[in-house]
Amino acid sequence: MDNYRFSGGTAVVTGAASGIGEHLAHGLAARGSDLVLVDRDADRLKSVVEAIGRRRPGVAVAGVVADLSDVSGLADVVSGILADHPRITLLVNNAGVALGGEFDQVSAEEFDWVMDVNFRAPVALTRLFLPRLLASPGSHVVNVSSLFGLIAPPGQAAYSSSKFALRGFSEALRHELAPRGVGVTTVHPGGIRTRIAESARVGSGVPADQAAQGKDGFAKLLSYPADKAAEQILAGVEKRKGRVLIAFSAVAPDVLARLFPTRYMAVLNFLRPAAARNASSG
Repeated sequence: MDNYRFSGGTAVVTGAASGIGEHLAHGLAARGSDLVLVDRDADRLKSVVEAIGRRRPGVAVAGVVADLSDVSGLADVVSGILADHPRITLLVNNAGVALGGEFDQVSAEEFDWVMDVNFRAPVALTRLFLPRLLASPGSHVVNVSSLFGLIAPPGQAAYSSSKFALRGFSEALRHELAPRGVGVTTVHPGGIRTRIAESARVGSGVPADQAAQGKDGFAKLLSYPADKAAEQILAGVEKRKGRVLIAFSAVAPDVLARLFPTRYMAVLNFLRPAAARNASSG
């Protein structure tokens, strides 16, 4: 397929009020895309919309407040978007939530909440927007999976399930849509510096001390700049890359998972103390 052309089309970006989504919105506006930005945080979303409007007066930008955990309500959200923006050429399923806790520490309702936001919502949005994407050959879909869509560490049963599912959906979708003129990119960010750690939930069965320790550990992993991650994603979209891995924290585990498909956690656990020792001595 030819390179994706950003100008002349409208991009829908979920999770656009902060983090990678916010920077994707600014990057798309700089490239000439009109925007529909979706997020559940009305105040932050309004701030992003206004900032882009000031910096890029030639770009049309609209904000839509929606809670993606309400999958049954997404049809109404999309119909409202399409009424005002009939030509959608890029869908970025970026919104995501995190939930820590081993499988037996997470309730069925908590597990389903993660699956709704991280997997069922992107599937529903793709289904609802797909006719318009197909009507504009050269369109593109971006699904943001995770490092934990490449490996599945303990304590991440719900989150990894959702991100592995999104990865599988994206790969099948890419093979189906390429002959029809629509590209698909799956993104696997490593430790990106976003608000996901502070907004992450823990399973109702996780002890308080374990929950606090887990959140602290998760936050320390988030060091890669979100603006740099967004630029890598957009570069991958332009080149129609099927997969974009962001940061060494995603690349290295991906290699280990390929080399040791059933033993990569043992290798990672062995390497982690060595890496810490090297960092302290350096």
